[in-house]
Amino acid sequence: MSLNNDEIRRYSRHLILPEVGLAGQKKIKAASVLCVGAGGLGSPIAMYLAAAGIGKLGIVDFDTVDYSNLQRQILHTDADVGRSKAKSARETIQALNPHTEVVLHETTINSGNALEIIAPYDIVVDGTDNFPTRYLTNDACVLLKKPNVYGSIFRFEGQASVFAPHLGGPCYRCLYPEPPPPGLVPSCAEGGVLGVLPGIIGCIQTTEIFKLILGKGASLIGRLLLFNALDMKFRELKLRRDPQCPLCGEHPTVTGLIDYHQFCGLPAAPAQPGDNPDEVTVQEMKQALDDPQRNIKVLDIREEFEYEISKVNGLPLFPHSQLRQRFTELDPNQQYYLFCKIGNRSLAAVEFLREQGFKYVKSVKGGLDAWCEEIDAKVPRY
Repeated sequence: MSLNNDEIRRYSRHLILPEVGLAGQKKIKAASVLCVGAGGLGSPIAMYLAAAGIGKLGIVDFDTVDYSNLQRQILHTDADVGRSKAKSARETIQALNPHTEVVLHETTINSGNALEIIAPYDIVVDGTDNFPTRYLTNDACVLLKKPNVYGSIFRFEGQASVFAPHLGGPCYRCLYPEPPPPGLVPSCAEGGVLGVLPGIIGCIQTTEIFKLILGKGASLIGRLLLFNALDMKFRELKLRRDPQCPLCGEHPTVTGLIDYHQFCGLPAAPAQPGDNPDEVTVQEMKQALDDPQRNIKVLDIREEFEYEISKVNGLPLFPHSQLRQRFTELDPNQQYYLFCKIGNRSLAAVEFLREQGFKYVKSVKGGLDAWCEEIDAKVPRY
């Protein structure tokens, strides 16, 4: 593996670092990294990996670019809205450094394909935003003995680590043996995220990748780095490998990939839209609003600050955060449709109310996003 004159000029600031030098840059060029996700975390990770001369960069993403992504996902621009994130990422990366080979995996990574996708790469970096994919990525990396460079973000806080039991450290399951209950941790779409935060955490993840490739410095193996942007403070927690871990412990019981949606308590995707008996469509919600004689009450269970941004006229606000304290204000014999931003919180609210004896509650599938797409595009979408 050699560098041509153009590459020597391009990477000259690396070459004059004693810790990198010509030998180190050749290691970077020879290395391959798989980035799971081309969103908030994947954007800075992919761009800095390519800029620094990574030889092969795999991108796993099946999503398309949305306007709401542009606040933080710097791989993409206005012109990319509606396009494949993977293809948009490849164009940005190749424009930044044509020497990096970009391999696209435009698919949902799952138990059936994860091992095949991950196997050809030296290092995997986790840029995902959901628990099933985090556990899947972790388990596949442990089984294949690949370092898993982990990062996550939420609102103003982020964390990063390197999970690599084959190098003496713990895995993600050692830190989080069980996923949180469905609906307890909001997604970025519902909870929000400071635009610059994934840049900070993604750059930390990328730094760890280069240290692994170069074999230099003290990695985050066995350490969890916590960052709070509001306080501008970093904290560090020591992590130890759990001897009882079902995956990397002394007597593992997880020896292959499993159904991660089931593991995380999430329902399998229905065969057809509307198959979930707990859901109604936005068209059915509109019919209920247009015909008061049907005696169906629609409640907006978003938070007050969301309600101020955008609302459907005529919907009363009943915040999800107050539901457990105020549900006695509702009539258990009344039929309710519950409406949130994308339909996750409303499904969780339906489950809670059913446990309290409410028989006639439904979640509006897709929430405000679906309403804006299918019913009234004039309603602001955030």
